[in-house]
Amino acid sequence: MRQVMVAGNWKMNGSSESVKELIAGIKDGMASVTKAEVVVCPPAVYIPRVSGMADGSAIKVGSQNVCDEDKGAFTGEISADMLKDVGCEYAIVGHSERRALYGESDELVAKRFAAARRNGIKPIFCIGETLEEREAGVTNDVCARQIDAVIDLEGVAALADGVIAYEPVWAIGTGKVATPEQAQDVHAFIRGKIAALDAGVAEGLRILYGGSMNPGNAKELIGQADIDGGLIGGASLKAEDFLAICQVAE
Repeated sequence: MRQVMVAGNWKMNGSSESVKELIAGIKDGMASVTKAEVVVCPPAVYIPRVSGMADGSAIKVGSQNVCDEDKGAFTGEISADMLKDVGCEYAIVGHSERRALYGESDELVAKRFAAARRNGIKPIFCIGETLEEREAGVTNDVCARQIDAVIDLEGVAALADGVIAYEPVWAIGTGKVATPEQAQDVHAFIRGKIAALDAGVAEGLRILYGGSMNPGNAKELIGQADIDGGLIGGASLKAEDFLAICQVAE
């Protein structure tokens, strides 16, 4: 039985005061969340603060990115070992915004996945198609290509050390949401593709939905056979909304 995960991606939002209030609010509601794994991914500058506040609670901490190198002359980058040192257990890699806005290739994302994994950080590996790609009918091809980049570099067994988050790019920040059936179809394809290589990895792999999940649609989405939780954007910035999704995951 796969444990449902609810991971909050705060993106570039927050201040010292708002972070303090948000974590306090989430902690206050965690007594009713006993089955789901709860992760928050704040901006890098707030990771130590969040990690300290979350210490002793069931809240786990992740980063929004990770360098593909372990150390050296890479100004502005943060290594997986550094993230682990300040309390991170997870790192998002290949988020659609990183791919689209900063030109991260499938190959670079795979290297970030590998760097996280070899340093004991669990990657939250994002894949997904744009609106143009969906309309062209190549959703599965795009997801397969992105997954293959990791498999080619690390092998299919490596996927067992992370989580996949399916992000229909056209449903992020637009208010549009894939129907539960649309989301389930892609999640089933992803699991089936991996099962063709290793059935055990596929069965245990958690695949999150990352396309504008909120308290109103979470129950129907998480209720699908191959959707194992959510990578939450906007709704993760309000403790009440984030906790409502966590409680659905129960």
